[in-house]
Parts: sequence; structure tokens; C-alpha cells
Amino acid sequence: MPYRSRLVTRTLDVTMISLRRIHHVCLRVEDLARAASRWSIQFGLTIREQRADRAYLSCDYEPYSLELVQAPAPGADHTAYELARGCSIEQAAEHLTGLGIEHRLDRGAVRLRDPDGHGIELLAFTADDDPRPAIARSTSTLPAFHPRKLGHVNSLTGNLSGLIEFYCNALGMRVTDRLGAEGIWLHVNADHHTVALIDKATPHFHHLAFELTDWGELRVALDHLAQHGRWLAWGPVRHGVGRNLSAYVRIPEEECFVELFCDMEQLSPDHEPRDWPDDAHSSNTWGILPPRSYFRFDPAAVQAERDGLEARGNPLPAGGS
Repeated sequence: MPYRSRLVTRTLDVTMISLRRIHHVCLRVEDLARAASRWSIQFGLTIREQRADRAYLSCDYEPYSLELVQAPAPGADHTAYELARGCSIEQAAEHLTGLGIEHRLDRGAVRLRDPDGHGIELLAFTADDDPRPAIARSTSTLPAFHPRKLGHVNSLTGNLSGLIEFYCNALGMRVTDRLGAEGIWLHVNADHHTVALIDKATPHFHHLAFELTDWGELRVALDHLAQHGRWLAWGPVRHGVGRNLSAYVRIPEEECFVELFCDMEQLSPDHEPRDWPDDAHSSNTWGILPPRSYFRFDPAAVQAERDGLEARGNPLPAGGS
């Protein structure tokens, strides 16, 4: 069900569709049992349910933030968003119909695809069983180290204008910041961004991001991941755009990265989009830009990154995705 644009970007009628938050990311995996165990042990996620063909993992008290499905080839399958209170599944479907966007209602969700073909799910608003902060609850199941929540996703695209149109007009997201003509950050709530899009020639899901409490917990997580054979593709960094402290961990098995972050900028209700220059300071106030391998997922890029070849003066060969 490809997205077929018939629109000129316009002011969205926000009464038709409104999102509350990102709900989960779904990844395709080649060995479900191993992948579920790996994501749980390495990132502190709790396996809520495991079936023959899929597993559901959570960060904290939410039902789940990561869905893993058995598939012949690995990669990103879809990203799901929860509708805001007062915006029903039927209203969301009607809104998409009015825009000429192909979609289907299936098992209580609206399913569609963005212009790059990445799956999107829209889920009904669900009130929290316990509205208290996580620290006020009691548990006998959550591990000592675990993320606070799934925060956002980032994708590379060769169709930046088309994706901006889709996420703003079709899903009701709002522009937070622009990085020259190379990138855009979109929000649905007070978090600086829920979706980030970077202009690259080849479309590819880049990363999902888990929020940690602070710099100290970020250090603990990175030490833990290093003991499990993971490495940083970039970081730690302090982003200008977003303000967050971040580190990016390569996950070759699912052809993506995980960003671990904290201290994300919180937006005021009257936030106006800002324009940032496309320079090192905007990307990282500490000054180090990512290696070229950070934007690629081919074996040569992964190996070059793992062995630190670019840092040792060996240029990354052209090509790849």
C-alpha cells in the first residue's frame, strides 16, 4: 500500500488526527529466540510475551516498545504511533481517506506505508493502568538497568520533501527544527522529536532511540554493551539540535542503530520551528561529526567502522547503502 501524494503541503486540520506518542518499533529478525534474548540482555528490555513467530519487549511498565517478528531477511518492518485521547481509529481512517492515502483497518489498527515504503501503524489511545511515575510503582520483574522509554526513530531518505508532507499532513506531526536543507525533526508532544529525517540518496531506517535517566546511566549502559561486543558508531555526543546527550550503537543483525540518549529538550506549547546551519556545531556541540560509515549499512561500512579504519586514515570505499 504505497503512499501516493496528491497534496500540496497545507495547514493540517488537527481535529481530524492527533498523535499522543510513539508506541513501538517492529523489527524483522532471522532467529527470533536469539534476537529476543539478545535485545533483552543487552538493552535491559523485558520480554512481555514470546510466540512462535514474534516477541514483545518493554522498556518499563508499558505493554511493549519493541516487537520482533520472525522473517527470512532482517530489517525494519514498521513504526507504530498511539492516537491522542479523543481521536478515534475511525477518525484517523476517515482523515487518511480524505487525503487519498491508501490504508486498511486490521485488528484494531490503521495500517499504511510512508512514501519510502516503511510500515506505519496507528493504534487507539489507551489510558495508563497506573498514572503514577515509574519510580512510585513496585515491581518484581523489571531488571536493574532498563531504558525509561522508546523515544523516537530516525530514517534516511532520498525524498525528504515527500516524507515531510506525509508525516505532517497525514499523521499530524509538527516541525521542530530544520538543519539546512539536509534534515528535519518532527514532534507530537513536548519531546523535541518523535521522528527525524535525514536527506540521503538511499532510503533506510536508521535508528530507534531509548531514553535513559542521565549521563551516569548512559555510561553504565555503554560499559554493559561493550562487554557484549557492541561498539559505538558515533558518540558520546551533545547534539545542538535536540540538546540530547547521545551515543549510537551499531546493530548489524537488524541493519540499524540504537541511540541511547538523555536530557532531551522539552518544547514549550507555543514552540516555533527553528532553522539551524548545517555545520558541526548543530550536530554535535562537542565538535566531532560522525564517520561516513554511520550513514551506511553495507558489510564494508560495518567492517570499516568496527576496525576504526576511517579514524586510522583509511577512506571508506564508495558504494553501499
